[in-house]
Amino acid sequence: MALGLLAVASTAHAQSDWPNKPLRLVVGAPAGGSADSLARLLAEGLQQELRKPVIVETKPGAGGVLAVSDLKANGKDGYTFLVIQGGIVAETPLAYKVSYQPFTDLKPLAQLSRSGLVLVANKDLPVSNLQQLIDYTKTRKGGLDFASYATGMKGHTSGILLAQQAHIELKHVGYKGSPPALTDLMGGHVPLMFDGLTTSLPLIKSGKIKPIAVNYPTRIAELPNTPTFKELGYPQLAQSGWFGVWARPDAPAAVQQKVRDITLAYFRRPEIQKRVREMGMDTPLASTTDELMEDLKQASQQQAAVLKSINYKPE
Repeated sequence: MALGLLAVASTAHAQSDWPNKPLRLVVGAPAGGSADSLARLLAEGLQQELRKPVIVETKPGAGGVLAVSDLKANGKDGYTFLVIQGGIVAETPLAYKVSYQPFTDLKPLAQLSRSGLVLVANKDLPVSNLQQLIDYTKTRKGGLDFASYATGMKGHTSGILLAQQAHIELKHVGYKGSPPALTDLMGGHVPLMFDGLTTSLPLIKSGKIKPIAVNYPTRIAELPNTPTFKELGYPQLAQSGWFGVWARPDAPAAVQQKVRDITLAYFRRPEIQKRVREMGMDTPLASTTDELMEDLKQASQQQAAVLKSINYKPE
């Protein structure tokens, strides 16, 4: 009994003393991408509030699985957190053979942003809107190739949905992250890509690639003249995703709540909301963990249906 009481007292002291060392934000995506940009923004807020260093580490690969493994190995004490898109639960386990249980091993604490994808084209492709793209694709024997940042993820299945709904042939070319795919898109090696706004927006604004339509329920503030697929007659391509900060479910509850509270307060600041919108994303909602999990379950069901339609098997 004495040992048990000592352990409880020790745990309580550790939580009250938190943080007494630097925090880590592990990013399950390449440097320079949407998740990395949001993690660095979150790190600023945590450092300001906690007065401790916050280290951002990118661990790309396998759709975020490497970063999840890091969280599982190091997150129990409440000093390591994960920044990644909701697809780590709703998409990755359907695309890859993973070693974690998506709805029990990971806990979303708070949204960092809401976002969609944009269909972008090589600047020399002779189309300027979706209907022209559809008509052009139908004239091409074998259709057109399209790139995505990861096989089996939403950038991939968005192309499948478009091909199915528009009755055109689109062949998928999977990459490991957006940067190499965008390089090939600009170089003319692949004509189309479904990508996140954070990585595509600077290239769109500089005229190196051109936007065709946005896979999101509403138009994106930074691309006001680019229509949504929904308004063009493709409501199936109106999918809203989000990035969040995640913890191990068994991390100290008080620490989880503290990180959530700091995150929500920081991302409500007008200057931070402006920076999020400049990345091509919407500001986050103050959804609870239960609400976020329910959203992920619905997204997982939708993703599974599309992958089943092409007999996709996890890699």
